[in-house]
Amino acid sequence: MMMKRMSFLLLLYSLLNVMPALAQNADAVLGKWINPSGEGQIQIYKKGNLYYGKLVWLKSPNDEATDKPKLDRNNPDKNLQSRPILGLEILKNFKFDGDNVYEDGNIYDPKNGKDYSCKMTLNVNKLKIRGYIGISLLGRSEVWTRVK
Repeated sequence: MMMKRMSFLLLLYSLLNVMPALAQNADAVLGKWINPSGEGQIQIYKKGNLYYGKLVWLKSPNDEATDKPKLDRNNPDKNLQSRPILGLEILKNFKFDGDNVYEDGNIYDPKNGKDYSCKMTLNVNKLKIRGYIGISLLGRSEVWTRVK
């Protein structure tokens, strides 16, 4: 009887110590990421239980013609066209689903002024970004790399 109790306690102890290691860290996506072209860095941060990202660095932050900060000129909302691109929140409302996937968010592309549904998949220091309209099959992907 004593052996069974000891075996059970050992098994329980083992399970309790292994479970946290198996749990995924939703906050692993936090930090700075660079897009494939190297033009911009995005800081991913958390508000409540949702994940957001903003442009925190641009390779060319100023407009060549005016030598002033680049503005969100392609935004369809005229009131937003005078805001600087640097500091712009381009990722919004992502939820962690438990499989290194962040879903139900949106991504804004300042190059064309459009918002897209978006899904992010984390693989250590690579972040696959899939922007789409309607269903995920109709979209475009790119892979961002963590900035160290």
